[in-house]
Amino acid sequence: MAKKSIEQVDVAGKVVLVRVDFNVPLDDDLAITDDRRIKMALPTIQSVLGRGGKLILMSHLGRPKGDGNDSRFSLKPAAVRLGELLDQPVTFAQDTVGDDAQAKVAALGEAGVLVLENLRFNEGEKTGCSAFAGKLAAFADVYCNDAFGTCHRTDASMVAVPEAMAGKPRVVGFLVDKEIQYLSDAIATPQRPFVAILGGAKVSDKITVIDNLLGVCDSVLIGGAMAYTFAFAQGGSIGKSLVEPDKVDLALALLEKGGDKLVLPVDTHCGDDFSADCNKEVVTAGQISEDFEGLDIGPETANRYAQIVSEAKTVVWNGPMGVCEMPPFDEGTKKVAQAIADGENVSIIGGGDSAAAIQQLGFADKVSHVSTGGGASLAMLEGKSFAAVELLDEI
Repeated sequence: MAKKSIEQVDVAGKVVLVRVDFNVPLDDDLAITDDRRIKMALPTIQSVLGRGGKLILMSHLGRPKGDGNDSRFSLKPAAVRLGELLDQPVTFAQDTVGDDAQAKVAALGEAGVLVLENLRFNEGEKTGCSAFAGKLAAFADVYCNDAFGTCHRTDASMVAVPEAMAGKPRVVGFLVDKEIQYLSDAIATPQRPFVAILGGAKVSDKITVIDNLLGVCDSVLIGGAMAYTFAFAQGGSIGKSLVEPDKVDLALALLEKGGDKLVLPVDTHCGDDFSADCNKEVVTAGQISEDFEGLDIGPETANRYAQIVSEAKTVVWNGPMGVCEMPPFDEGTKKVAQAIADGENVSIIGGGDSAAAIQQLGFADKVSHVSTGGGASLAMLEGKSFAAVELLDEI
């Protein structure tokens, strides 16, 4: 069922607690190197402020370990950057539910914005602690989930907080609404031909995704290092390539289930070292020399995949075709990305490396949707339901 959106709630004079995804990269000087996740939360934030609401924003950042070095995971730089983007003061609380947060929540004025400190500084976040969640829930009149990147998790801020706010409005933000719309609609009612492109290192990471997509796609194209496990399963020579020998039976089962739908590389771009200036050769898939490793799909495969993609009406892509950060082994990924950008299709790019590649190549404005959550988008492509979304109010 469709979930109620923040725009459907009267927020005038109310405090809205928004779970955002401000898990942004920081350099050694704690400067933000990519603020896209903050920018993508702006529509929800501006909608609440524009309609007379007050905002409390909560997020995690990184993986603090409580080892005395956690200051580098503070959300303060994100709060500062948000203030710059909104061109208004943004208050920052030095804790999540402690004295400082409570005082600043109480002092929140009209159109005020408060960013709480990193949720993961409190162990109750990862354990789903109801007492911790209850304190957060008591801060607000409305709960809004706008953090798609963590929708597949059961952290306190994702599940226990909205549970504690039963009886109050619990809705999705614009970002989560858009992600669910694209990803669930693509699986449920795709325009055909429906093509999925899956790359990355491990078959084991994407077994259930491949299995689910084989049931709904017209073609599933395999790239990245996982292709070598399929080649190995078929008795091919893979040299020094990454492989999962213990996943051979699973690869064979997927090959049997997939039939002609499961499309594997026909050639491989190899190197004798993991470096841009190594000795290189292009060989038939499954015929990699002993001292070489596969680092990209070959040119024939890239052309073949581009042709299949060009004829598709719906494309889902998750995972690069090779070592996309190291030319010339980025050619396969570039060729596929170009075909997606040039095609007349509904194109959905999974998070992580695929999203980064589309961004770096300048194609982000030529695709339908770039997901903000790699793990969450994969989980949705697996057909999983999310407790963090299921418990929100339906339209």
